[in-house]
Amino acid sequence: MTSAPLAARLTRVQAPLFFPVTAYGPDGGLDLDAFRAHVRSGVDAGAAAVFACCGTGEFHALTPEEFRDCVAAAVQETAGEVPVVAGAGYGTALATQYAKLAEDAGADGLLAMPPYLVVADQAGLVRHYAALAAATSLDVIVYQRDNAVFTPETVVALAQVEGIIGLKDGCGDLDLMQRIVSAVRRELPDQDFLYFNGLPTAELTGLAYRGIGVSLYSSAVFAFAPDIALAFHRALATGDDKTVGRLLDGFFVPLVELRNLGRGYAVSLVKAGVRLEGLDVGEVRPPLSEPQPAHIEALAALIERGRALLEESA
Repeated sequence: MTSAPLAARLTRVQAPLFFPVTAYGPDGGLDLDAFRAHVRSGVDAGAAAVFACCGTGEFHALTPEEFRDCVAAAVQETAGEVPVVAGAGYGTALATQYAKLAEDAGADGLLAMPPYLVVADQAGLVRHYAALAAATSLDVIVYQRDNAVFTPETVVALAQVEGIIGLKDGCGDLDLMQRIVSAVRRELPDQDFLYFNGLPTAELTGLAYRGIGVSLYSSAVFAFAPDIALAFHRALATGDDKTVGRLLDGFFVPLVELRNLGRGYAVSLVKAGVRLEGLDVGEVRPPLSEPQPAHIEALAALIERGRALLEESA
């Protein structure tokens, strides 16, 4: 059942969830100093949690040793100020190995990403995530997207697995999400199960998700412009519709339109944003590619525009 410590820590601080990029040096290897600086800047800015080595952190591109070192660095840098949740993925055997590496590195929980390649049935998905949850003592958040999309009945079953505390939605099907929330509430009325908006630019759908009771979300923007991300989060939480609308129309919608111009921009454009803010975290690893120079210039102008909007709201 839900473990109170991590669930409570994830909801204690009213702020976006921070998904840091993984930093690489000129030789293509890990740059743990830059990664630590990136993590520290996010914690100092007020992140509610650090989700290390997940999608934005290029989990797919890391060796097990690099994964372990990055998670350990995040744990050391946060020093318990906020929880550290690590990614885990691939097939069940490898996912459980990554889970154990994360636990040994001191992580507080796991974000369980979809299994690699295969399209499993619902019973197989439950078996996969139950095995992952049983592999360590860490609490698990299951990430719904791509080849791991669940029926409401499956989420009810997952919510009853010891150690699984929540669902991160990366599909954006609000009809399905409402039915999931309703099913868990109906079948497990005493269960405190967490839900997260995990779309690539979650701010764009923040109003809609709040309408079905989902207020937690990951913010890619927080990685490179935490001031803009925090201002939007505060406005959304306090019902400041004027600021929400101004930032949506002037910053977040154009950002999504820019992000949609290239494959993999949900990662590479974020990493370019971090570099634009003065921290050299290197380029993305293959098979991802760097954004076109014109698109990086457009991102710089958009960040400037977002900050101008903040001044207008002040």
